[in-house]
Amino acid sequence: MRRLPVYLLLDTSGSMTGEPIEAVKNGVQMMMHSLRQNPQAIETAFVSIITFDSDARQIVPLTDLASFQMVDIKASGVTSLGAALSLLADKLETEVTTTTLEQKGDWKPLIFVMTDGIPTDNWQQGYSKLKAVNKGLIVGCAAGQGADDAILRQITNSVVRLDSADSESISKFFQWVTASISTTSTKVEESGKEVTGLDQLPPPPSELVIVA
Repeated sequence: MRRLPVYLLLDTSGSMTGEPIEAVKNGVQMMMHSLRQNPQAIETAFVSIITFDSDARQIVPLTDLASFQMVDIKASGVTSLGAALSLLADKLETEVTTTTLEQKGDWKPLIFVMTDGIPTDNWQQGYSKLKAVNKGLIVGCAAGQGADDAILRQITNSVVRLDSADSESISKFFQWVTASISTTSTKVEESGKEVTGLDQLPPPPSELVIVA
């Protein structure tokens, strides 16, 4: 079975304290609940969560939807985006099966990076490492006024922006991520075609502005 690996990189720095972090937790729960109702997604999608604050950690390894269990997250510290990109590169190498002459590997990963701030570490270093291994689609989300979409635009051509990091906006973002995963899993299952850009994902809700 070819899996569709989905990685969510979530900013859990101190500025996410309160409403934003609660909205992220609710968003992940809603997303999982909804994906489990989708027959294509339940067959194909595997989800991993990486959080980043003063450090980056993979709190949920790449897991099928039925077994996925969210871990409680708290907001604190600074924004180590570079560490998160570097950790993602490691996980893409160890968790994703590549295609060889003998076997079809997993589908190209779908990666969502959500941050409400500006990286406090050397993000270019993490990005260089990621660039060497990643063959998937990265979607960046700049959440709220404090986020720098210019940095996300250097990491990927697919960037969306939320004007606010309140619970309603974050909830809309996760609804769109859910729809994107559902669409992609249906597409790979039915046509064998992989998603390569934002134009092949469902149109985002009005709260999400496409910036690149």
